[in-house]
This record gives sequence, structure tokens and C-alpha cells, in this order.
Amino acid sequence: MPEASTSDSQGSSRIELRDEPYEPVVLSSEVVHSGWAWDVRSDRIAYGDGEITREYVAHTGAVAVLALDDDDRVLLIQQYRHPIRYRDWELPAGLLDIAGEEPLQAAQRELAEEADLVAEHWEPLVSTWTTPGGNSEMIRIYLARGLSAATEVFAREAEEADIRIERVPLTEAVEGVLAGRLRNGILSLGVLAAERRLRG
Repeated sequence: MPEASTSDSQGSSRIELRDEPYEPVVLSSEVVHSGWAWDVRSDRIAYGDGEITREYVAHTGAVAVLALDDDDRVLLIQQYRHPIRYRDWELPAGLLDIAGEEPLQAAQRELAEEADLVAEHWEPLVSTWTTPGGNSEMIRIYLARGLSAATEVFAREAEEADIRIERVPLTEAVEGVLAGRLRNGILSLGVLAAERRLRG
């Protein structure tokens, strides 16, 4: 399907940038590691004039929540992440690992489970493939407003047992990202997109 074209202020035509689906012939596919949360697959595909083999994490997908209160403070959580050996600041987030659960329902569940909050207003903010060269994860980030306490407080385990929760002005979160103090990719994308949304 040809790309739609647009015109800039000088009247010249340019293409609309858009990710394009592509389905190569998969010659073989096998699970080389079966994990408790996701699997690692090895695919051999026909590509160009030859074949290539790629190993990747076959991911369930995920959701995250950019929760803003009435003072435009964003809710952040801090928890330990073993692969990076950091307690990084993040948005409430979780896997799409419940059969039949829609992404918005999962986002609402994660906000309640990780921050003991519910929100009155929900809208899609932005979505991203987190590491397209290494996994198939698509994460959808939702903007949640009209926050109030959840009626149920959830028990937290493992890394979630000592979650730290803070509300910080959105502008300060953006500054932290741009200064390199906050490096979680989903948080970075979420706060930058939210600031742009509120500006515009």
C-alpha cells in the first residue's frame, strides 16, 4: 500500500512516516528456552537472496499507566530490576498475561495493584516496541486522570514488596529524563508524550 503524502509549509511533497508490516517466509521456528514469563525462540527465515536466523524473546505484550493528579503530578514507582542491578523509577506497568483481558483492563488492574489507585478518565497516550531487535514486546501507555484511592489494597510480593511510590511534577520528571537521571525507556516516552499532550 503506498504511503500517504503530505505537504510542508513550502508546498513540497513528502511521505508520511509509518512502520510497515512485513511477513517473511519462516522456514523453521523453535523454542530454545521456555521461561516462566516468556520464551526465547529461534527462527530461520528467507530474507533477500538467502536465509537468516534470529533469536528473540516471544513476549506477551504489556501496558503502562501515566497517572496524573489534579496538580499535574505524575505517579512514579521505584523497584529493583535484576538485569540492570538498579532500583529504577518507572510507570506502573504489567504484562498482558491474563487470557481475554483487554489492554485497557490490564492497565486499570496494574494501577490498582501497584499504586492502590483507580482513575475516572482513561485515554491511549502512546505505544512502542520496546526492543524490536530482541523481543516482540509491544507496550501501550495510557494516560489516567481523576485519581482516587482503590477500595482494595493488594498484597505485593518479590520486587513489588518494597515498591516506593512518589508523585512528582510532570515537568520535573521530564527534566530528570533529559538530564539522564531517569533512564527507564517506558517512563521516558510516557512523560515526554504526556508533556506534549498537555501543551497541545
